[in-house]
Amino acid sequence: MASSDGTVGWDDVTVLRKKNQGAQQARSNKAVNSAMRTGGDIETSKKYAGGGNKQRMSQRDSAAVCRDTEELKVETVSMDVGKLIMKGRTEKGMTQKELATKINEKPQVINDYEAGRAIPNNQILSKVERIIGIKLRGNDKGKPLGGPKKK
Repeated sequence: MASSDGTVGWDDVTVLRKKNQGAQQARSNKAVNSAMRTGGDIETSKKYAGGGNKQRMSQRDSAAVCRDTEELKVETVSMDVGKLIMKGRTEKGMTQKELATKINEKPQVINDYEAGRAIPNNQILSKVERIIGIKLRGNDKGKPLGGPKKK
């Protein structure tokens, strides 16, 4: 409040405008109750299929998933392929990291293949075959990787 001489003191407060309520604040319980008390407009509407996207599974579905997971076995590279990779790599005098760099993969990938933990990927296996010079797939595993056969 201004004093009688028209000056504003330290304790006076001037409110220029009120901040508009956001959409979230307008829907809060406090705002709805306040509007009901003052007689303001309140609109309620139900969304079509609102809340219909919840990820629920029925009893039958979960039982089917349990059966599937018990029988599911992920195929990994056999240990003989891992040993062949290790053998070819050591014959070339390379570390796992060097081999991984040459085929543009992470060293962990080579480690997983040599330990028999990796899921077989034909692209990676063919890259490794070319670098170490040993066949890793097919009937003639372990044989040197040759070029085209001469007639």
